[in-house]
Amino acid sequence: MTGRDAEQDVFRRPAASVNVPSQLSSLGRMNTLASWGEQLARGLLQAPLPRRWAHVQGVAARARGLAPVLGADADLLEAAAWLHDIGYAPALVVTGLHQLDGARYLRDVQHANTMLCRLVAHHSWAIIEAGERGLADVLSSEFDPAPDVLASVLTCCDMTTNPDGQPVPVERRLAEIQDRYGSGHLVSRSIRRATPMILRAVEQVHQRAAQTA
Repeated sequence: MTGRDAEQDVFRRPAASVNVPSQLSSLGRMNTLASWGEQLARGLLQAPLPRRWAHVQGVAARARGLAPVLGADADLLEAAAWLHDIGYAPALVVTGLHQLDGARYLRDVQHANTMLCRLVAHHSWAIIEAGERGLADVLSSEFDPAPDVLASVLTCCDMTTNPDGQPVPVERRLAEIQDRYGSGHLVSRSIRRATPMILRAVEQVHQRAAQTA
């Protein structure tokens, strides 16, 4: 299964729920940015794109697990993990570049934190796919990239979580994307070009985690 059929498969196929480990009580999380992001993403993705929602839950779990590494940025990064793929929601698709569509919604409709918008806009080396779609100048003009120390964490969480929300080695995740879309698809081309940067981001985060442990 390749190309558009693969996209529909990963967006709409039901998946087992992912249990995101809780570190705070429900009351304690009510006013966090991450809790707000979770509820917003749930409303946009859970019903129309259940498998995408499963992936997002897994990415958020990965981000929460890195809280000791992130310190004061933990809440922001978990929120970005919850929201990174909202641009796939049918109601938000405008350009087809999900990073840009999601970030625009956060900025223009939700008036969200600027750094949160930047993380969503540029996650997992979105600028490369933007170039494939003729949108690199648009993305760059509307959203500055997030600092690498933050962006690398979101990339790591995204690129070590499979479509069903399960943790996987980055190499397996990259291969799965290629297989799902097919070698000629612009997403596959983008991933091939981004692979060195993605691998570097994952390695950096793993090193930081090892130093913190």
